[in-house]
Amino acid sequence: MSNFHHLLVNNLIASITNFTVWFAVTFWVFLETRSVFATGMIAGLYLVLTAALAIWFGSLVDHHRKKRVMMASSAASLLLYALSLAGYFLAPEGSMAKIAAAPLWLFLSTVMLGVIAGNLRNIALPTLVTLLVPEDRRDKANGLVGMVTGIGFLTTSAISGFLVAWGGMVATLGFAIALSALAMLHLVFVHVDEPRAEGAHDEPKRVDLAGTIRVVGAVPGLFALIFFAAFNNLLGGVFMALMDAYGLSLMKVEAWGLLWAFVSCAFILSGFLISRTGLGRNPLRTLLLVNLIVWAVAAVFTIQSSILLLAAGCFIWLFLGPYAEAAEQTTLQKVVPFERQGRVFGFAQSVEQAASPLTAFLIAPLAQFVFIPFMTDGAGADAIGDWYGRGPERGMALVFTIAGLIGVLVTIVAFGSRAYRQLSAAYAREEVPA
Repeated sequence: MSNFHHLLVNNLIASITNFTVWFAVTFWVFLETRSVFATGMIAGLYLVLTAALAIWFGSLVDHHRKKRVMMASSAASLLLYALSLAGYFLAPEGSMAKIAAAPLWLFLSTVMLGVIAGNLRNIALPTLVTLLVPEDRRDKANGLVGMVTGIGFLTTSAISGFLVAWGGMVATLGFAIALSALAMLHLVFVHVDEPRAEGAHDEPKRVDLAGTIRVVGAVPGLFALIFFAAFNNLLGGVFMALMDAYGLSLMKVEAWGLLWAFVSCAFILSGFLISRTGLGRNPLRTLLLVNLIVWAVAAVFTIQSSILLLAAGCFIWLFLGPYAEAAEQTTLQKVVPFERQGRVFGFAQSVEQAASPLTAFLIAPLAQFVFIPFMTDGAGADAIGDWYGRGPERGMALVFTIAGLIGVLVTIVAFGSRAYRQLSAAYAREEVPA
């Protein structure tokens, strides 16, 4: 397991790099433009590119050594961050504060491509769990992966706000370039004994979407599992489009970064608990329960303008996320052949992430042009403003409340559905006796 632990540390370095850039660029663009539309578009851009590239990334993972793929991921991020920094210095003065300015969106696109290059690692790492960890301990190993992700969130949440406040995107990108180089250097000294799968040389090194769909379809209930996870990610689109703008409406950027550092402890706690206790006999039930609780929390954590409620809602959201992720990964690692896991993980990521952009791209303009005016001086402010509150921040809060209520109703229906019963039965038939 020592090599696996080294890979976790290396992935932590890369996660700190990419999470810091993602958090910081969202903070920075909101502070520069004061536009919810801009932050929503960043979230949507990330999710669209993730969904579009995930299947190709999965093919790269299956057709190449996993360590080389991780090295290439860091190299690509480093190059793109360097190009972003150069573009920042070359941009005309004042253009980075204008929503309609092409240099701003070229800069944001290049930065986000650097972040997205890190997703290669997120597809490669679960396949390395399959390779390096015995089957009966994989759910706990996946919990350990979640805990490391939480440490990354904790670290980056604390430093991204201060980086933006201290040196803006120049400091952030300098930090990212240095850590990307460190991750590459460390990976050179990590040994991974990865035998070539039999028959792998017969497969064409291309994106085999049809073959991947056949593999997924051959496993009873696997499509349903992916679609359940995609439904859960619908909430992610609302969070990604509005969360930073909502939080920064209540506090300074440094305080918002520290708050995220605190609530990110939930990632570490849940990852630790999963690594100790596992996921139970039916991880699919765990996945759907997580979905129900998260939607319920989304309905109430913005009911008033309260930093305490905001912190509690984010804590619960982050605490339950690793359970959903580990439940899905444990199932895929068990029922999908190792030589196809990269493509199946990539396919799952593509389908699941495709749900969030729909929400993010829809919610950002709706919040900016409908809900914020509605709760500032419109009919909503007149009808419920006395107890719900008035102003732009209350317009964003109303979006969370409505999305949460819809999610609770839909998840209750899903719990009683035939598809859920069939999926649970299919997983039980695949289960290996203890």
